[in-house]
Amino acid sequence: MSLDYLITILKPMLEGAQMTVLLFIIAIVASIPLGFVLTLAVRSSFKPLSLFAQGYIYVMRGTPLLLQLLLICFGLPMLPVVGEYLVFDRFVAACIGFILNYAAYFAEIFRGGLLAIDKGQYEAAQVLGLTKWQTTVHIVLPQMFRIALPAVANESVTLVKDTALLYAVAVPELLHFAQTAVNRDFTIVPFFVAGIIYLVMTLILTMFFKWLEQRFTFQ
Repeated sequence: MSLDYLITILKPMLEGAQMTVLLFIIAIVASIPLGFVLTLAVRSSFKPLSLFAQGYIYVMRGTPLLLQLLLICFGLPMLPVVGEYLVFDRFVAACIGFILNYAAYFAEIFRGGLLAIDKGQYEAAQVLGLTKWQTTVHIVLPQMFRIALPAVANESVTLVKDTALLYAVAVPELLHFAQTAVNRDFTIVPFFVAGIIYLVMTLILTMFFKWLEQRFTFQ
């Protein structure tokens, strides 16, 4: 194994890693707010909305992400009447699948964070004359995020690794280029290189969340 060979396989794999990072950013930015909305829906006093949100979370967490991706990419276009309007670009379809799936997981994380907040804090906010909006923004959300942060960090690392599922729906990401190099060159070196790239990405993400945890700890 020469340095020239490593450079040769590294270039396309880093291009694939860009697709991995792009999917991660899109999924994390969209699924966290959606997860919080689902948490509020579950806690809603309007029963149909609460039941719908609970059912959604159960289905998305109870079925494999790969199955959901395959359904969005290949199943929805087969639906009668509306199928022709549900044909998405593979990357777009993958983004939709990841967002919908991870929103359900983040919803449960946020729900746990809200349940961990002492009810006395809500009562204290009422005594101080704070509105529900002020209580939520200034008291509830900061505490909920602090409590949920370790679980959010773990889920985010899992999301990075799950981006490898793009390979199953023919989106050219990191693992796709690694597999191509393995098949072409009859060596497993590209798999090790891909593993190192994933480790670097998860290390950066882990360090970022540790920095966030420290900031919230000392506030």
